[in-house]
Amino acid sequence: MGLVQTKDPQLFLGVDGGGSKCRASIYLADGTVLGTGVAGRANPLHGLTQALESIETSTRLALRDAGLQETDCQLLVAGLGLAGVNVPHLYQDIINWQHPFAAMYVTTDLHAACIGAHRGADGAVIITGTGSCGYAHVGNTSLSIGGHGFALGDKGSGAWLGLKAAEHVLLALDGFAAPTGLTQVLLQQLDVSDALGIVEKLAGKSSSCYAALARGVLDCAHQGDAVAAAIVQEGADYISEMARKLFSLNPVRFSMIGGLAEPLQAWLAADVVANISPTLAPPELGAMYFAQQQLNQQQLKQQHL
Repeated sequence: MGLVQTKDPQLFLGVDGGGSKCRASIYLADGTVLGTGVAGRANPLHGLTQALESIETSTRLALRDAGLQETDCQLLVAGLGLAGVNVPHLYQDIINWQHPFAAMYVTTDLHAACIGAHRGADGAVIITGTGSCGYAHVGNTSLSIGGHGFALGDKGSGAWLGLKAAEHVLLALDGFAAPTGLTQVLLQQLDVSDALGIVEKLAGKSSSCYAALARGVLDCAHQGDAVAAAIVQEGADYISEMARKLFSLNPVRFSMIGGLAEPLQAWLAADVVANISPTLAPPELGAMYFAQQQLNQQQLKQQHL
């Protein structure tokens, strides 16, 4: 890939694209943030066109926030950390994109999150948001767990919590399970009054629609609702086991990222909680670090040609 000559100082773009939103930030080479923009979901598994549109929209908003022109997009060296690109053909779809940047480097949202969480050092992360997945990088060894997408996997995620709650409430409304406080909470969240209303609101919908129900499940669990508590505990037990598998690589640091990272801590195993370290930087900065690393490697290769 040929590189376009860029302004001095060098401008970088870091993108964190997931199942619910896409966040893009523009940086100087030293990591100083110039501007940030947020758009819709950017997981190509749920639609390549939408993912690319979200990347472009969040980038435009970041440029505007930085006081730059939209045409300055062509000056950016972009690092994209995207959900879904662990699937080979989706990675290739993104790579084949006629992008508007000076250069573009693509990795998974997990990899970018891990780089950011530990500011480029080795470590492990678990993302618990709309989906769930784990990643560790120690020395020359990497381990990736989960991230199979809704509804094949993502256990312990917001989407999974919402799905399990909806399944139970439908059983309760049909008379096959005992109704609990969770039943009324979910009906209120969806603004419906019966099982058909739930089906109409949720059937065939995206993971983010189910994830929107997670807060109600967690609230019910904290209030002592037995069904909600059992759902949350099952999900948290899976996350704890995921963490222990990552610990087998002996990472120096371990962080949890995502909207459920904090709410789930009360339900995680004590040995896992004891190992949690704060994230040092956001995933979009990790994506920017990745772009820097790839650019430097490419420039070194060109110098030796």
